[in-house]
Amino acid sequence: MPIIELDNVKYSWPGALEPVIDIEHFSINRGDKVFLKGPSGTGKSTLLGLIAGVNLPDHGNINVLGHNINQMKGSQRDHFRADHMGYIFQMFNLLPYLSVTENVCLPCHFSKRRKQKALANSPSLHIEARRLLNDLQLGDDLIHRQVAELSIGQQQRVAAARALIGQPELVIADEPSSALDTDARESFINLLFQECERKNSTLLFVSHDNTLSPLFDHQVDLGNINRASSIKMPSVAEDMT
Repeated sequence: MPIIELDNVKYSWPGALEPVIDIEHFSINRGDKVFLKGPSGTGKSTLLGLIAGVNLPDHGNINVLGHNINQMKGSQRDHFRADHMGYIFQMFNLLPYLSVTENVCLPCHFSKRRKQKALANSPSLHIEARRLLNDLQLGDDLIHRQVAELSIGQQQRVAAARALIGQPELVIADEPSSALDTDARESFINLLFQECERKNSTLLFVSHDNTLSPLFDHQVDLGNINRASSIKMPSVAEDMT
């Protein structure tokens, strides 16, 4: 059974004459590591916003984990997203006034389900956060610092640990490696693969960098499945922590 399935989905920004998303069918199976590629303007971030339930389609159906996103109320979508999805933003969206471990633990304060799953692995949330950070090669000497003191690569690992804590079934990464050099990007992606495989999490990784494509089991060119015209679109709201 697919973890994500879109059928005849169309979406237009308010006031627009033409849709920015027009997809006949798109699906991802549980445990897949999918690279979704496409240049700016092909609708990558808009599609992620639809899958995450931030926006609703004008037409068609979006099913995630067997639940029809279209039929949920706003509060239900918020809870569903918090319980089942981990999101790595392009700019990471870490809170500068929190420590590294506090940032990682944040999703568990919005989801009892993820908190329970995290505590099933470790005696406390902070210990589970430290385990994830260590697995992502961020040492104990850094985890009590403010995130603003970390390098871009270190912040990236904090953002990944935050997305992974509590074992969400779906991890979405929206251009999270664009600020890194090639070697650092590949190293980060391999670490992300390892963590997703341990928990059987599905990974949807979005990028315009085609050099990363061979690292993934499956590659999808959004330009081939999105029948809408390629136009400039606003950024999706970044409130999916």
